[in-house]
Amino acid sequence: MSFGRNPRKKVDPLDAAALYEYAVGALSRRMRTVAQLKRLMRAKVEEGETGAVKVEAVVRKLKEMRYLNDTAFASEYTRLRQENEKFGKRRVQQELMLKGIHPELVATTLESAYENVNEEELARRHLERKGIRKPKDEKETTRVMRRLIRAGFSLDVIFKVLRNWQVDEEAIAPIEALGLDDDSSSE
Repeated sequence: MSFGRNPRKKVDPLDAAALYEYAVGALSRRMRTVAQLKRLMRAKVEEGETGAVKVEAVVRKLKEMRYLNDTAFASEYTRLRQENEKFGKRRVQQELMLKGIHPELVATTLESAYENVNEEELARRHLERKGIRKPKDEKETTRVMRRLIRAGFSLDVIFKVLRNWQVDEEAIAPIEALGLDDDSSSE
């Protein structure tokens, strides 16, 4: 016995009014980008131009009613990731791009959101939030570095945090010597 929908069974496509109701319901459950909503709606309409026209009409109507706004989504998403998760600029940038936000909008949103943020302090708060303490050896230092890289911080910021903790230079030197930092790519 299988649960859920039968993947071979084709669901009847929604008409324009039903598609609009479906989209409003999806937005009421969670804030979404235009790209995310289009992806959801495409599964509910017929393939081809007819379905695409319905999707575009619903998107246009939702934008007019201000239910769908990628600029507002990007700003709010960035604020939440920064304040709640204490994520660095790079991590938020990657996530916004994956959600289908236009690269130029991502750049301007991050520029304004992080312009007055001390990323070194943000990295410290991230570690504190995760309960991570000063590393005792090279292995723990590497683990802290990996954690901060995943959280979206540049190696420059990471090395500042480690030096502020007065981590043994011998634990930092081999990694720093690799010259992996590419701060220019985050600007």
